Amino acid sequence: MECFHCKGKMIKGKAPFSADRNGYYISWKSVPAWVCTQCGETFFEANEVNHIQKALQKIDYETMELTLKVA
Repeated sequence: MECFHCKGKMIKGKAPFSADRNGYYISWKSVPAWVCTQCGETFFEANEVNHIQKALQKIDYETMELTLKVA
C-alpha cells in the first residue's frame, strides 16, 4: 500500500486513536492500522473504523444518560 500523504510504503502495524467529543475524551493506544514507514501517516481500515464508531456511539449514549440524570 502507498501512503496517501507522501507516497511512502505503508505496512501493517498499530497506531493510537483519540476523540474529544460530547463532553468526554477517549484514547486507544494500539489500534490495528496501516502505518507509513516514511512519514508515520496512519490509515485505519473499514473494520477498525466501524468498531471505533460503535464504541463512540455507546459512549455517546451513556454520556447522554448521565447528563440527563444530573439535570
